[in-house]
Amino acid sequence: MSFASLLHPGASFLTTLLSSLTCPQNGKLESVPAAAEPLHAHFSQFDINAESGFLPSEPPLDRLPAAFDLWESALASAHDALSLGEDSSSDALAKRESSRLWRLQFQNSPIISTESLHADTRSLRRAHHVLAFLVHFYMHSMPPARPAERLLVPASLAVPLVAVSDALGIAPILTFADTVLWNWRLRDPTLPLSSENLEPQTLFTQGADEQHFYNCCASIELRGVEALQIILDYDALSAGDEDEHLGRIAESLGRLSAVVDELTSILQSVRSSCDPHAFYFRIRPWFRGSDANGPESPGWVYEGIDPSRRLELSGPSAGQSSTMHALDVFLDVDHQLSKPRLPAPSEQNRRADHTFMHRMRKYMPGKHQQFLEHLATHRRPIRELARRKRLLQQPYDAVVIALKRFRDQHMRIACLYVVSMSRSAAAVRSECPVGAMMEALQREGSSRHPVRGTGGNELSCLLKATRDATARTVLSGNIG
Repeated sequence: MSFASLLHPGASFLTTLLSSLTCPQNGKLESVPAAAEPLHAHFSQFDINAESGFLPSEPPLDRLPAAFDLWESALASAHDALSLGEDSSSDALAKRESSRLWRLQFQNSPIISTESLHADTRSLRRAHHVLAFLVHFYMHSMPPARPAERLLVPASLAVPLVAVSDALGIAPILTFADTVLWNWRLRDPTLPLSSENLEPQTLFTQGADEQHFYNCCASIELRGVEALQIILDYDALSAGDEDEHLGRIAESLGRLSAVVDELTSILQSVRSSCDPHAFYFRIRPWFRGSDANGPESPGWVYEGIDPSRRLELSGPSAGQSSTMHALDVFLDVDHQLSKPRLPAPSEQNRRADHTFMHRMRKYMPGKHQQFLEHLATHRRPIRELARRKRLLQQPYDAVVIALKRFRDQHMRIACLYVVSMSRSAAAVRSECPVGAMMEALQREGSSRHPVRGTGGNELSCLLKATRDATARTVLSGNIG
């Protein structure tokens, strides 16, 4: 039984309400409801579904109308025509001319208006998905310049991508939404959505490792639906109901802790299905955004876009998962080090980018951003209630510790898949298709540089800061 069903005997009000809601059929962001109103009262504004959470309730479109065939055809042909520009293997070199011709079509093509798509959210998502993949295919199929220089995204891609991004309220770059939330189809259309019944629509490599990587991320989102339900049921409690239902709240916090532990198990499962070598050398290079080599790197220029406009162009990151952000907001994890909590942040914690998690929200669909903003204004934060009610302190801390375990596991995965791979001399001696490129980079001394995530941040420092901020959220022995 949920909190909501306690308030509305005879049925789970929240589940009934959410199941009956449909997302508005336009991409325009709507006003956020007042903080005093429960989230479920305005759920249609947030594009969240009772069964699929932050994933769309129906499969994403697999093709845009005929007016956009240039984009769809280019996406369909990208894998056969292109290779990574930094790959100097014989197979990659054999595709240099076809890569050049593939890119040439965008240098010579007109800008296609997206106005006809703006009345339908599913079409806008598909347009963003297609254009974002095309931009990354375009940029990363170019051989790297020596020395590095600013790279131009042609107007035929840049202008429509910015237009649909503005309509969706999301960054004009490849995001977690493009690779996971909006990148799936049902294996068997006669069966409902589940982790076992979905597969990605678009891949950079057409390989099983990339497919399993996306599926792992989607499975975390789907398993996180129960966590979201628990959060929303707590939000549905009327003011003054806490004392009457403390036992039920404690029980639900116990459920939430178990769900977070299951998310950790799903995350760990990526090790059996996605090879670290394949991820680092074949998949991850396609993800890199404009600032992948650090804030001082030359970056990308979007032709046809006002150069004074600041664009968010970091590329996809697990830090863009709305599910994980919802847990952080609900539990009041302080990533910005704005609250006096123990233990005090280490020097390394202080050096990390404290704005990273908040900045990653700009890479989420706009309505999911609005959901998180509204959740953050909750009139009865669970951490404050647990601080006042002894019965809730242990179950609350158990959820926080479970989330810390998740981030410990994330650090181990990142070390295996990114940090270790970046420092492995074996990569040069292996059959890796970019071995020659790695050897050249090592000769230039690149191994002395910090290992960075797809957003250009020093990876180990950032992940430790995120984990430690989570650990400081526990109530036991804390001051703030």
